[in-house]
Amino acid sequence: MSRAFTREEDSENAIAGIGERPISPHRNLVTERGLAQIEDNLTDLRDILAKAERKADRERIAVVSRDLRYWTARRESAELSVPEPGSDQVRFGMGVTLESDDGKKVHWKIVGEDEADPSKGSISHVSPMAVALFGKKVGDVASVNGKEWEIVKLSDV
Repeated sequence: MSRAFTREEDSENAIAGIGERPISPHRNLVTERGLAQIEDNLTDLRDILAKAERKADRERIAVVSRDLRYWTARRESAELSVPEPGSDQVRFGMGVTLESDDGKKVHWKIVGEDEADPSKGSISHVSPMAVALFGKKVGDVASVNGKEWEIVKLSDV
């Protein structure tokens, strides 16, 4: 067997072995912004796929096709959830300002899994912090990883 044939075969196996992106077993709750992000991802990926197909870039086609399958599934399962304006309880899509015992304040917006970015102040609705906060009101305390946080402000942000 020639080496060229073996390499081509290995390349095909590498492409076939990229695997699927795992899809969360949790409800796919999304904010309006999160839904727009999914739509933007789908649009961008379709454009990238068209370019890869014109170039016959098999590896790029495989990766982008996998990502398209992921975002298409996420779009199909998306459940838009908008908090009730003026709600006095922590809900999906709300902003929550917390204060720890040592006076440190943090602000989190509770969003969908795909749009969560803790470095930018947003956490997933399935994160331990969000789960500990749901249903609580200003003045209530949530305990996460042995640390207590008092809810000092809610916002519809």
